[in-house]
Amino acid sequence: MVDKYIVAIDLGASSGRVMLSCYQQKNQKITLEEIHRFSNGFKEIGNNFCWDLVYLEQQILIGLNKIIQQNIKIDSIGIDTWGVDYVLLDKNGQVVGSTYSYRDHRTDNVMSLVQSDLGIETIYQKTGIQFLTFNTLYQLKAMMIEHPAWLSQVTDLVMIPDYLIYRLTGQLNREYTNATTTQLVNVATQDWDDELLNYLGVPRKWFGEISQPGNQVGTWQTPKGDQIPVIAIASHDTASAVIASPITDQNSAYLCSGTWSLMGVESKQPFTGQQALNANITNEGGVDGHYRVLKNIMGLWLFQRICAENEIKDISSIIQLAEQEPPFAYIINPNDSRFLNPQSMTETVKQVCLETYGHAPERLSQLVRCVFDSLAHLYRDVIRELAMITNEKINTLHIVGGGCQNTFLNQLCADFCQLNVTAGPIESSALGNVGYQLISLGYIKNVKTLRQIIAQNFDTKYYYPNNI
Repeated sequence: MVDKYIVAIDLGASSGRVMLSCYQQKNQKITLEEIHRFSNGFKEIGNNFCWDLVYLEQQILIGLNKIIQQNIKIDSIGIDTWGVDYVLLDKNGQVVGSTYSYRDHRTDNVMSLVQSDLGIETIYQKTGIQFLTFNTLYQLKAMMIEHPAWLSQVTDLVMIPDYLIYRLTGQLNREYTNATTTQLVNVATQDWDDELLNYLGVPRKWFGEISQPGNQVGTWQTPKGDQIPVIAIASHDTASAVIASPITDQNSAYLCSGTWSLMGVESKQPFTGQQALNANITNEGGVDGHYRVLKNIMGLWLFQRICAENEIKDISSIIQLAEQEPPFAYIINPNDSRFLNPQSMTETVKQVCLETYGHAPERLSQLVRCVFDSLAHLYRDVIRELAMITNEKINTLHIVGGGCQNTFLNQLCADFCQLNVTAGPIESSALGNVGYQLISLGYIKNVKTLRQIIAQNFDTKYYYPNNI
């Protein structure tokens, strides 16, 4: 059997990677190699925070061409990115306006307006998606308020990964898992909700038809003239990460740990009742008829911003210092909207502590300890909410993604949640991306088999709860 070479383009809100995987079907060996890594982040245009699409496309092509120069025959390419953000195109396929980042402040007061107009219960019953101020529903409402003239120019709206596939292939696609993050897809029909689109005043034809992951959208022509299939995998990075998570049964939960923490379970049914609404649980689309019943948690974004603002280069050392600080001195809510994109994360965390306790952390290590303790505390609350809503006892939490390398936070999580915790794989989004391409091409049978193969090829660490 000939080795298969699969490319995963895995873009996060802070960095992107072009990854090359080799799959040996005979002995089920799978490898993953980072070919090209690049920074990502929003740029300021006037008073707005926007993505640089030209830069992202350039970096993707740099990575692809590095592989081509090695004379490697690529079998397919897939792209995954974050959710909610979109690109507007005109009839010539050119971008209309700016491509806003979800951390832009133009939606700050829009969600409450839409909720007032439509009703919280109505929106949730329709979509099953949690209320976040930056959901595409509210971004589009803000656009219609600020830029109604764009209506006459736009012919298509596509999510970020679909746009990048369009740039590679010239073909438009609307992939299901990323589309569900918009809060515009009806959870029952798995199609765009016409009443929500009518409320916004945007044409249904902008949105096209939603396709399930696994279809070949088109081909990318290499500089040498070869045509390489481009497959629309589960293009929301969390959906890809869940595919690669070592989930074995309904008593397992996952935590995709990175800039965001996405904690949830796989389910064949969505949960849109009052308990789920009260807990602000989301039901995003997965693969093979599954829903990702989860909650968005602000995650390591707080820690990353504090490190950047204070020019902390030695991440391991500051974590070790935080571990030595007295526990539970300060607990904040990481999902406080003030932490979404403050001018100074350091000062904002201090201010919230001051309001709560009458005093604030003085040392950076205290501040970092506050963030980690607070994340673990919130993880415990979400685990309890998921168990209550699904009526399933959760015995194990699988932490995947870059954040699973934080051994201190992993142990805190085990202790606070009183659960057995596994950590790994680190590159879960890229592996899920690669794996679903291999499934789509017929080289791996299904997600269950893929998870077994990943477990055989990548290390897993285990953490057990201590009494606290």
